[in-house]
Amino acid sequence: MYSTTKVSRSRRVALLCCLPVAGFSQEPMEEISVTADYRGRPAMEIPASISILDAATISETAVQHFEELIGRLPNLNWSGDGHRARYLQIRGVGELAQYQGTPNPSVGFVVDDIDFSGIGTIATLFDVDHIEVLRGPQGTRYGSNALAGLIYIQSTDPGDEFEGRLQLTAGSDDAFGGGLAFGGPIGKKGAGYRLSAHHYQSNGFRTNPYLGRDDTNGRDETSLRGRVAWKAGDNWDFKLTGMFSDVDDGYDAFAIDNSLTVLSNRPGRDAQKSVGASFNIDWDGSRFFEVTSVSSIADSEINFSFDADWGNDEAWSPILYDYISLNDRQRMTMNREIRFFSKEAGRIFGGTTDWLVGFYINQLNEDLTTVNQGDYFDPGFNFSDTLDERLDSEFEALSAAVFGQLEFTVGDVGKLILGARVERREVDYLDSDGLNLKPSENMVGGELAYTHEFSDTLTGFATLSRGYKGGGFNLGFVPPGRREFKQESMWNAELGMKSSFADDRLLVSGSVFYNERRDQQVETSFQLIPNDPASFVFFTDNAAQGKTIGLEADIRWFASQAFEIYTNFGLLNAEFDEFVTPQVDAGGRDQAHAPAYTFALGGIYRHHSGWFARVDIAGKDEFYFDVSHDQRSNAYSVTNARLGFTAERWKVQLWLQNAFDKHYAVRGFYFGNEPPLFPDALYIRQGDPRQLGVTFDMRF
Repeated sequence: MYSTTKVSRSRRVALLCCLPVAGFSQEPMEEISVTADYRGRPAMEIPASISILDAATISETAVQHFEELIGRLPNLNWSGDGHRARYLQIRGVGELAQYQGTPNPSVGFVVDDIDFSGIGTIATLFDVDHIEVLRGPQGTRYGSNALAGLIYIQSTDPGDEFEGRLQLTAGSDDAFGGGLAFGGPIGKKGAGYRLSAHHYQSNGFRTNPYLGRDDTNGRDETSLRGRVAWKAGDNWDFKLTGMFSDVDDGYDAFAIDNSLTVLSNRPGRDAQKSVGASFNIDWDGSRFFEVTSVSSIADSEINFSFDADWGNDEAWSPILYDYISLNDRQRMTMNREIRFFSKEAGRIFGGTTDWLVGFYINQLNEDLTTVNQGDYFDPGFNFSDTLDERLDSEFEALSAAVFGQLEFTVGDVGKLILGARVERREVDYLDSDGLNLKPSENMVGGELAYTHEFSDTLTGFATLSRGYKGGGFNLGFVPPGRREFKQESMWNAELGMKSSFADDRLLVSGSVFYNERRDQQVETSFQLIPNDPASFVFFTDNAAQGKTIGLEADIRWFASQAFEIYTNFGLLNAEFDEFVTPQVDAGGRDQAHAPAYTFALGGIYRHHSGWFARVDIAGKDEFYFDVSHDQRSNAYSVTNARLGFTAERWKVQLWLQNAFDKHYAVRGFYFGNEPPLFPDALYIRQGDPRQLGVTFDMRF
């Protein structure tokens, strides 16, 4: 139970780590180290803006998927292009969609050291220990896939004693879920294991009267995880993690009238089946240094299709208008990283400086088949058209990097950190249109940071970092000289602090930052023939420079032993300096999916008898849906509520998501999709409406 006495520095660090929306715990909170950091240090010691959500927070604020937590994290947004959150934006930086060309995300997404950047559909939450969100370029640590930042999901490790967990969930929208996890020691040899399995299904909040179904946008999500950890003697630690995920969701999310009633005759699918594994080795046999090796592999089969006209024969009668798009993707990634880092006896420069050096290699193979088919016939104009296009492509990329870091001790209270990474990437691309490209490039990133401990309760930091994102190429017909585009870089300057007041009852952290993007990659368009609207081609180009200024802040107040209040917010001004398309002049305009503010606030009450209640409100400002038009979302907020009871070995929660049934948009398109005149109109995808349910957890 929370005490008014002063807590240890270790616990204070843990509280600050979980600051954004962490739930109050009646047990002492354990310190959480940042897995995504080289040395696994507490967030208090890392000179960056970091949010960590622990298992208790995840359990009390989400039902099934990471998508439900995004609104509670400052300056994090997502594009609803696909059923689940796959395309993410941190501080306004990130993709809105990606169908063909170079698999080159701006936001890293890692699950148990397995790289799923750009394909994070599988981010289900059962038996997850914690989630880390690192904002800003990770040029030293993660290189090309983390220009905007990184999201790291860590599942639960084996325990010292046998333990298990059973979870059952039921709710409206015909939602049902069940999960089982258990694990413990293996004999008496310092080894342990943990296994988990979970399945969730629901109808997906759409009705399709044409097909007489209410599950064309449904969810069918299964995950299996296993882990074995082994400490061999005094010097060796091994950890083997395996996972299987089968997310087979429907994709029937858009309606002509922007409602939740869809009219498609060929509903789509957004499915990802992934098998992955990671193997970690730690060696501590030298007085002077330690060695860490991380190897991972992931094989993913991704099927994405949609009814391109969103209608049926009756809806468009007497016109025949029937189109569909299908994308079948097979992606395999293999990563290997080895790091050498100093121990106390191995410090250099008179014992004042820790060092680290490492090597990284990544192999990415992706085979993609895209099929677009359709028929159009307008009897009024006696005009007909048929579309039948297929593109098969093979993409291979080999990346290798060397990186290093020095940490200088400055007096008794300061630390100066210098890091750098040099990366080389070679690509081989071939498709059925005869396009054969072999681009290669060198990329450089790094950081200069300083942390200062002003007191036991106040730490500050300053960081200057450079991130990068590899170049790529466009498919199809593009203007001369626009086939390939260059790599993008981003400079980030940041000041921050992490502190506690009033005997650790009030915890405050925050940072201010300035980003400057150079050779910014933007999807744009070009009109080949004046006054011919059919002659537009779309491609990515280094068309703009961008700048961003903003802040993130987290405040957590323990008003009493039973009552906690928290708030976090992000402010963002992400603009194009100069950017002109045939549709809009975006110079000085906000970038897409970059709301000027995001916020979350809530209160948690816990009675000593075990009853608890919490209310969480998350919201954001309006934002532009894309760079090719000026259409924007509305500002909105969503309220979630929970009432529950916690006993020694079980917990039950009655939950209400989107309690006031708020209508809000997570994606928007502006184009003509209604024959025969095809007037431009805004089409939005709504977020999930109100849902009521109950979750029961039992530990054994």
